Amino acid sequence: MMMIHFPWLFPLLCFLPLGSPVMLVVRSRGSVLRPPSQTLQPEGRVLLHRSKRDWMWRQFFLSEEYMGNNYQYVGKIFTFLKWRSMPDMLSSPSCASLQLRSDKDRGDGTARYVLSGEGAGTIFRIDEKSGDLHATQRLDREEKASYTLQAQAFNKNTGLPLEPATEFIVKIHDINDNEPKFTKDIYAASVPEMSDVGTFVIEVNATDADDASYGNSAKLVYSILQGQPYFSVEPETAGIVRIALSNMDREVRKDYQVVIQAKDMAGQMGGLSGTTMVNVTLTDVNDSPPRFAYSSYHLSAYESAEIGFTVGRIKANDGDEGENAEMKYRIVDGDGKDSLDIITDEVTQEGVIVVRKQLDYESRRVYTIKVEVTNTHTDPNFLHLGPFSDTATVKVTAKDVDEPPVFSRPQFVIEVNEDTPKGSIIGTVTAWDPDATDYPVQFAIDQHTDPERLFHIDPRNGSITTLKSLDREVSKWHNISVLASEINNPRQRSRVPVLIKVLDVNDNAPEFAMSYDTFVCENVKAGQIIQTISAIDTDEPLIGHKFVFSLSTSNPNFTIFDNEDNTARILTRRSGFNRQEVSAYYLPVVISDNDYPIQSSTSTLTIRVCGCDSTGSMRSCSVDALLLSAGLSTGALVAILLCIVILLMIVVLFSALRRQRRKEPLIISKEDVRDNVVSYNDEGGGEEDTQAFDIGTLRHPEVMESNKMRRDIIPEMLFSYHRPSPMNECSDVRDFISSRLQENDTDPSAPPYDSLATYAYEGNGSIAESLSSLESSVTEGDHEYDYLGAWGPQFKKLADMYIGKDTGTTGLAN
Repeated sequence: MMMIHFPWLFPLLCFLPLGSPVMLVVRSRGSVLRPPSQTLQPEGRVLLHRSKRDWMWRQFFLSEEYMGNNYQYVGKIFTFLKWRSMPDMLSSPSCASLQLRSDKDRGDGTARYVLSGEGAGTIFRIDEKSGDLHATQRLDREEKASYTLQAQAFNKNTGLPLEPATEFIVKIHDINDNEPKFTKDIYAASVPEMSDVGTFVIEVNATDADDASYGNSAKLVYSILQGQPYFSVEPETAGIVRIALSNMDREVRKDYQVVIQAKDMAGQMGGLSGTTMVNVTLTDVNDSPPRFAYSSYHLSAYESAEIGFTVGRIKANDGDEGENAEMKYRIVDGDGKDSLDIITDEVTQEGVIVVRKQLDYESRRVYTIKVEVTNTHTDPNFLHLGPFSDTATVKVTAKDVDEPPVFSRPQFVIEVNEDTPKGSIIGTVTAWDPDATDYPVQFAIDQHTDPERLFHIDPRNGSITTLKSLDREVSKWHNISVLASEINNPRQRSRVPVLIKVLDVNDNAPEFAMSYDTFVCENVKAGQIIQTISAIDTDEPLIGHKFVFSLSTSNPNFTIFDNEDNTARILTRRSGFNRQEVSAYYLPVVISDNDYPIQSSTSTLTIRVCGCDSTGSMRSCSVDALLLSAGLSTGALVAILLCIVILLMIVVLFSALRRQRRKEPLIISKEDVRDNVVSYNDEGGGEEDTQAFDIGTLRHPEVMESNKMRRDIIPEMLFSYHRPSPMNECSDVRDFISSRLQENDTDPSAPPYDSLATYAYEGNGSIAESLSSLESSVTEGDHEYDYLGAWGPQFKKLADMYIGKDTGTTGLAN
C-alpha cells in the first residue's frame, strides 16, 4: 500500500476533516498498482508522477445516526488535465474531500460521473457534474457497517466511459446508541441451602450491539441492584452470581429475587445499561431431624378388631422435603409389641398402627408401645445438627365387645371304625363364652356340610353320634362344621371344622386285579405256565395285604402255584388239549386275605383252547380257524358269504313282486272295468239310531259331499276339492247330473279311469217332496200320515209304519 512506501505523506493527509481517517489507495482497472514514482526537481521540489494509473481514492468513516437537516456530505470526485504536485494538492480546497481524478477528464464539462454499488441512488447520491457525494439517509452501523461503491466517468457526448470503474469503501463510524441486553429477561437458578460463601449460582450474559473494537461502547460491567447481602456478581467477567452470605436456611426462606445490571462504557457515567431478574431457589438438604409433636399418644380399638385393622396414625414433623423428609417408624419397646405393629405410609409419611394379634379385653385393657422415627436418607455433612431420630409412647385401650363362643381347638379330628353301629358317640367338641358374662353355649351341625345326615351333635354337651353306618370304602373322611352360639344371643356364633376319619375294618374280600384273557395251546405240555394272576382288596390293613391263592376243587387239567407275593401262577397238569372237543375251561380260584376276620372270594378264570405255532404263540381260537384248518382259505369264505347275501336279496325281491301281484284291488267288480264302486254291507239301526251317524251331516248333504275322500287311492291333498251345493246351481235332475259330470271332468283329484259316482238328489219338481223325516219337525205329533195310504202299493209299507205308529201313540195318550 502507498502509505507503506510514502510514510512522509501520512502527516500531510492528516489535515483532512476531523473524524475522517484516510488511507490512500491506487488502482487501475480494478487491480492494485505499484506506488507512484518520485522525481526530485533542481529547485528541491518533489513531484509526484503517475505512470499507467487511472484512479486514486480513499477509504474513510462516516458517522452513524446523523441528526442534521441537510444531507451528510461524504466527499468530492474530480479530475486533472495535467499532473499536479503534492503541494498543489495539499493547497487545494478539495484536498480534504474524497478525491478521484482521471487524466481523461480535460475539464471542458464533457465528463459525467456515475455512482453504482451498495446504496447507490438510495442511500448515496453523486452530483454527476461536480462529483460531490452525499448520504441521503440516517445510517445505522448495527444494521450495516460498510458500503462498497463504484465510481466511473463517462463522456457526455458519446456516452462512452472515460476510464474503467473503480471501487471505494465507506465505513460507518460507531456511536454508543445501543444499551446492553441480556439473553433472557428472567433467569431461574437453584443452589443448595447452607452453601458456603462464593458458591456458584448462575452465569448471566448480556450483549451490546455497538462496535466492541472501537472505544468502550460495548465494554460491559455487571452489578447487583437487588439481592444483597445474600448474593454477589463478578463485575468485569461474565455475570457470574455467587453466594455472599453463609448458612442460608431453606426452612426460613426459600425463594430470592436478584436484579442484575449490565452497563456499557466500562460502567462510567453516561453509559447505557440493561437489567435482568434471577429467581434463585434454595434446594433442600437434610438438615432438619424429624420430631414428634407430642411425647405420648392415646388410641383405642375394639377387641373384635381383625388382624390388620388400622388402630390410628401418628406423624412426626420434618422441615425438609422430598427424600430428605422420608421417615421410617418402628416399635422399639412396650408390652403391646406382640399385639400391635406400625407400618410407614410412604405417601403421607405417617406411622400406621395396626392390629398384629387380636386384642383381648378380658386379659389386658391397655396396650403400650414405644415408637421410634428416623430419617431414611441422612447427609453426613449435617449429622452435627442431629440426632435425626425421635421417640414417642403410644397407648391403645381395648374396648369390650360381646364375642362369640371360642372352641378349645382350632379344629377337631375324630377317628371311628367303619363297623361302628349307628347311635354310637364318636367324639366331643367343647367351647365357651369368652366374655365376663360367660353365657351357656349350644352346639349344632351345619347341615350344608352333612347333606347325608350321617351325624348328630348334642346341643348341650357337644357329643357327636352317628345316625347311619359308615363305610370307609365309600368315603374315608367326613368333614363337617360345628356351630357354637350363645343361648342368650344366638347371633354370636362361631364355627369349627370337625374332621372324621373312618378307620378300616376287614369287611371286603379280595378279587382279581383285572379281567384275564387266558388261553392254552393244543400242543401244550404238562407243567407249563399259562397265566400269572394277582388280586386287589379295597380294605387297607395296617401291615399291608397278604393274599393266598388256591383252587376250590381239584382240577385234572390245571393247577395253581402261590408265589407268596400276592400273585399266583396257573399251570397245566396234562398235555394234548383239543378245542374241537372242549373250546374253553372254567377254573374257580379262591383268594383269601390274612386280616381279621379273614375274607375270601372265588373268582372264575376262563381258559380258552387255541391253536398255537411251534413257538407257543397263539394263532387262532375261533370257529373260523377250524374251517381254515379244514382247507378253506379266507378268500373262499368271503366268496361264499357274498354268494349267500346275493341269493338272499334275490329271494326277498321275488317274494315282494309276487305279493304285489296277488294283492286284491280295492274295487271289486265282475267285469274288467275301472269303476270306482265301493260297497258297504253295514246295516244301520234305523231312524232312532242317532248314535251311528251324524244327524247334522244327513241334514246337510253338501257338507258330506265337500268332505268326501277317495278311498281307492292315497289322497294327495290335505283338503279335498270343495263342491258347491247343488241346490244353488241346478234346478232339476238333468242340470244337476250335467253339472256333476262337468265337475268330475275338471276335478284334478279324480282318478285317470272311468268311475261311477252316485248322488242322492230328488229334484225340485218331486210331488212327494222329500221322503225323509230327518228334516221334519222334532215333534212328531204335529204331522198327519193318512195321506201315505193314497200313494199306492209302493208306499203301503211306509204308510203302515207311520199310521200304525201314530195310532199307537194316540192310544197311549188316552
